[in-house]
Amino acid sequence: MNPADRAPHFVRSFERGLAVIRSFDAEHPARTLSEVARACDLTRAAARRLLLTLADLGYVHTDGRLFRLTPRVLELGYAYLAGLTLPQLAEPHLDQLVAQVRESSSLCVLDGDDIVYVARVPTRRIMSAAITVGTRFPAYVTSVGRVLLAHLPDAEREARLGRAELRPLTGRTLTSRDALRAELDRVRRQGHALVDQELEEGLRSIAAPVRDRDGTVVAAVNIAVHAGRTSLTALRRDLLPPLLAAASRIEADLRVTDRRAP
Repeated sequence: MNPADRAPHFVRSFERGLAVIRSFDAEHPARTLSEVARACDLTRAAARRLLLTLADLGYVHTDGRLFRLTPRVLELGYAYLAGLTLPQLAEPHLDQLVAQVRESSSLCVLDGDDIVYVARVPTRRIMSAAITVGTRFPAYVTSVGRVLLAHLPDAEREARLGRAELRPLTGRTLTSRDALRAELDRVRRQGHALVDQELEEGLRSIAAPVRDRDGTVVAAVNIAVHAGRTSLTALRRDLLPPLLAAASRIEADLRVTDRRAP
């Protein structure tokens, strides 16, 4: 966030503390003080104060050199996840879908310019990065993200595309804004999105929207497969129909129970 855009109530130290927590990830489960300072653009003194405060609160553990997050950090996300009813509602349908197609399936929502996994039923690992509830990826390069972007109001979609950093994650990644706009228009027309090895080589996925009782797209459900096992033709022919059926069942439960979406 640009400092000039901050409201008078903005607490900079809180922002920095959250940045320190986010600096730990699957690739960096442990960091030294200097590494945290560099990752968060902080002085060593500021990083040290924040890390020791988090350690006092039980969110960080240190052996004197390396710092790691503790399981207590899960509390920060649990309050959000515990209040969600859509993932709880969707999970039995994901279970049924995975049992039918024998491939992994997930439910995702849009958060800023990313998608976030809020429910997941895996079969086998097909990505280099482990995916769990809470995992985030850029929306523009995922099938679920394209479904969610495609169904945004035009002005909001254009604003998100305008600020997105379209990085080539693989040689197949769409990085042209005009090409991405055309793809999102196609996704909205056809009612599903298919992404072929744009996020990671060897990974294909297909996604469909989940609408609430008002018809607003509030989430997307996908099936992810390994490109070596499943052709694009088979993905559309064999996996799209059960995916659409699962999305329809989730929507039906949303309408009947009037449960809220994230």
